[in-house]
Amino acid sequence: MKIGIIGAGNIGGNLTRRLTALGHEVAVANSRGPETLATLAAETGARAVAVPEAVRGKDLVIVTIPEKSIPDLPADLFEGADAGTVIVDTGNYYPQQRDGRIDGIEGGSTESRWVSQQLGRPVIKAFNTIYAQHLLERGKPKGTPGRIALPVAGDDPAAKAMVLRLVDELGFDAVDAGGLDESWRQQPGTPVYGTDLDADGVKRALTDARKERAPEWRATPKSPGSFTTSA
Repeated sequence: MKIGIIGAGNIGGNLTRRLTALGHEVAVANSRGPETLATLAAETGARAVAVPEAVRGKDLVIVTIPEKSIPDLPADLFEGADAGTVIVDTGNYYPQQRDGRIDGIEGGSTESRWVSQQLGRPVIKAFNTIYAQHLLERGKPKGTPGRIALPVAGDDPAAKAMVLRLVDELGFDAVDAGGLDESWRQQPGTPVYGTDLDADGVKRALTDARKERAPEWRATPKSPGSFTTSA
């Protein structure tokens, strides 16, 4: 597939590594410009590009940047994408550590529904529950006992099916987590977040999730702090 990745942090960088190794044609972009991605491009064979080029002519685009940075993307960014381009959101809302208060999410929107509204396109929620290093190192062949599973949520069945297949190709069992408005079940603070559960464990964790955000995952008057000193 032709895949664009916007964001080259821990998740974006490791998805670039894994997807190029699987033979996909990857273009990766960040907010600082393609020249800052020369090392990653040389390591992986991905093309370092400007953000708009990461969207044009792609089968799938992965947006993996901080929630607070989503509104900073060009307002017309996805006008340059094909109508059938699948968009994946990997983001998590960290109000006390990084993002500060985002009113739409604090008001009850799921993180990815809010992202979809900002981008003006439907999104699929995936890759937000796993540690970046585990994404790089712990993929296993299909049928391996204890294979890590990842939840995938979204409203478009065909788009979600594409992402479910990609998760499997990367070496993880893919669990259909329902529509985008159910994606709160995989947000930070839920039982599936930051775990390495197998498929049965992920299904149980999604069922056991509670919709109300715990206080530690809501903004405070002092937000944001940092990942070492939350506000």
